[in-house]
Amino acid sequence: MGLLSATQTITRYRVEGSFSENPTEQVRKGLKKQIITDIDNEAQDMAVGWTSFEAPFTPDFDDASFQIGTHYAFGLRIDKKSIPTKVVKQQVAIASAKRLAESDREFLSKNEKSEIKEHVINVLTIRIPPVPNVFDVVWQYEEQEVWLFSTQKAANEEFETLFNKSFSGLKLIRLFPYTQADLTLSLSDSDRDRLSNLSPEDFTE
Repeated sequence: MGLLSATQTITRYRVEGSFSENPTEQVRKGLKKQIITDIDNEAQDMAVGWTSFEAPFTPDFDDASFQIGTHYAFGLRIDKKSIPTKVVKQQVAIASAKRLAESDREFLSKNEKSEIKEHVINVLTIRIPPVPNVFDVVWQYEEQEVWLFSTQKAANEEFETLFNKSFSGLKLIRLFPYTQADLTLSLSDSDRDRLSNLSPEDFTE
């Protein structure tokens, strides 16, 4: 679900720090630095990178605009290749039978079995197309806030890692009740201790 969906899930972040030069150009450089790479016909099983908001499958940060007013809109794309276990098992069995027939033997060694399985997985990984997942990102630079349109743990972790790689000098702080209270209120050390020891209340019976 993304920015233009009827239903949305959002993780909010506070951005600590700022760019010393033109922010738009610095953001462009960061996005280009970690743009998504194509893993079709590659043995790589996963790729993570930035992509365009309007054209997520043909990312372009040179000619395409990613700025909307005072906001930056782009996407986090995670491409994954997933090979069904039964397909691997089938192809390993076929390759093993062929190896036995060629060597005129009845059994394969443990190393041979591992070698065959590894080869099968590599071949299938190259042949299978990746499944893309795109998560919209809106960066309100002047307000020092970023919205990631996802609450998936894996997507959030990939986003945080990629953001840190792309924009050195900036720090992301995920916003939830504890961090919001710490950032917006003038808390003493004792207040922070009490806050950290709070636990959620269950209002259901």
